[in-house]
Amino acid sequence: MRLRDYSETIPKPLVEVGFRPILWHLMKYYAHYGHKEFILCLGHGASAIKNYFLKYDETVTNDFTYSEGGKNIELLRRDIVDWHITFVDTGRHSTIGERLRRVRHCIGNDEVFLANYADGLSDLKLDDYVDSFVKSDKLACFLSVPSPHTFHIVNTDAAGDVTSLDAVARSPVRINGGFFALRRELFDFMNPGEDLVLEPFQRLIERKKLKAVAYDGFWQNMDTFKDKVTLDAMVERGPGPWQAWGE
Repeated sequence: MRLRDYSETIPKPLVEVGFRPILWHLMKYYAHYGHKEFILCLGHGASAIKNYFLKYDETVTNDFTYSEGGKNIELLRRDIVDWHITFVDTGRHSTIGERLRRVRHCIGNDEVFLANYADGLSDLKLDDYVDSFVKSDKLACFLSVPSPHTFHIVNTDAAGDVTSLDAVARSPVRINGGFFALRRELFDFMNPGEDLVLEPFQRLIERKKLKAVAYDGFWQNMDTFKDKVTLDAMVERGPGPWQAWGE
């Protein structure tokens, strides 16, 4: 509802930033760092996401030569030709944790895998982030980012008189920004139907196996129409901060 006309017609990951959906921008970001095997945990709008890739048009964001009245189109560069995407229906109403459980078989024997909510972008140096996690003894980690909200924290005394008003964005309050790095052992801490953060992560906290990586660089989710306008403006001015591929 907060994205106005979009929520009724397409799933949030397909809402466009510039000429491509935010999902494409995120996958392009991961591919830039060499992570080109994707598993899409589909639910609401699954058919729309499948059709987007099945009918993918590389001419939208790539230079090409047009000849013979359109009979011959020669791409001067390719876009996603080396991506390997697995589409898995994980249930329309499944929790985040349950969606991960349902694609466990697709991960194979990989010790470490990455996950994302698919509705936010960042200029995080992914190589450094993953290397640090691999060298640790943690089973999961995620980005901890400053709260993006423009609300104010209200502090009062016992009588209800306001003692201070502090902008949430300038307070010590931090939120889970996603961009997860996870070890396959995480599945041992997950039960059917559970959310990722509410139950499995709580078990990891008890064992000191969960790490939050504080990050104060660029991070922007797309939760409202205003967020979309903000991201669109960044692309319009030039490469957005997350566009490490430089286009």
